[in-house]
Amino acid sequence: MIVEVAGVGYRLTVSTPTMASLGQVGAEVYLHVHTHVREDAIILYGFLHDDERRCFEVLLGAHGVGPALALAILSQLSPAALTTALLEEDVSALCTVPGVGRKTAARLLIDLKSRLDLPDFSIAGPAGSTDSVGQARAEVRAALVELGYGPDEIRGALDREGFDDDLEGGVEELLRGALRGLASR
Repeated sequence: MIVEVAGVGYRLTVSTPTMASLGQVGAEVYLHVHTHVREDAIILYGFLHDDERRCFEVLLGAHGVGPALALAILSQLSPAALTTALLEEDVSALCTVPGVGRKTAARLLIDLKSRLDLPDFSIAGPAGSTDSVGQARAEVRAALVELGYGPDEIRGALDREGFDDDLEGGVEELLRGALRGLASR
């Protein structure tokens, strides 16, 4: 698709669900963009929701998954459906993606489970669908990802901080505690 921004047209590659949800040609649209830089090209990928973009970026980090396969996975499975498939170790759900066989699906299950920290990876669901502790963990996790920490570091910081106790200090206090724990390592 082509998106015009301040008189300049940008070509974006989007998933099938995103394309179906865009509306009419010429309508105003807000997309979350991932810029993929290669030696020979700069390619923009657009997503209606930030959770789709984040999931796309996690998929890109998996061994053997490039932008085309990541987009194919998100065209077939929503981020919530992908998370459910990973939690339930549903190889057949991943096999519904064109070009993904049983061996690739099994490898993806293993690789993505370590990258997504599944019990707390909260991708778009209905408002209020996660409890306050899960929501706090998701917000702290998102902040730590933006600060450049890896999945293993984040998992360790969240486990060390005892986030399941209570939320007296709020998300800010939980984030401070996680950062203190990461800094002391």
